[in-house]
Amino acid sequence: MTEQQPAPETTPRERALRLAIADLERHVGTLGWDGPVFVFALVRTANALALSPALAEQLPAEAVQAAEEDPEHLTSIEQDGLPEAGTLEELLGQLAWPDLVDGAAVVVERMVVPPEAESGMPTDPEAAVAYLMDHPDREDVRMAAGVLRTGESWCTMRARSHDFDDSVIGSPDAVPGLVEALRSTFA
Repeated sequence: MTEQQPAPETTPRERALRLAIADLERHVGTLGWDGPVFVFALVRTANALALSPALAEQLPAEAVQAAEEDPEHLTSIEQDGLPEAGTLEELLGQLAWPDLVDGAAVVVERMVVPPEAESGMPTDPEAAVAYLMDHPDREDVRMAAGVLRTGESWCTMRARSHDFDDSVIGSPDAVPGLVEALRSTFA
């Protein structure tokens, strides 16, 4: 019998990011499926309130209280007027954040199929989309990923077929390409 190593302790900063990403995924989920890409700036609520005390009137009371109790608490700010881009990678490649932004997050939906299903996929882009849309093992997923300027990351995934809050999975690197693309916005 092997001895299990204890899970590493979660830092307050990691905990704040996990909570922020879970809240973003749930918030976007209230809008239903088949939505657009959402991009958010993440700022430490306490810092934002210190710079702009009037912000307390615009934030939910529980966010203001959370900031008083936890200096790492994050507030998300949805980004409107994003630049035109053909892909999510192109969009993120065009973003940069001012120093006041502590992190960034994105919520996006994708369809996935098992790896073996991709071997029969047509090479024509339109035919490939039709093939994927009609594939019996296709699964729609909503992914939320966030990174902090200091390097921490957290991702969540929810399957449309298991659209329940207790079925959402999460880890720091569940969507590594998305995490790296978000990190590059701080380079």
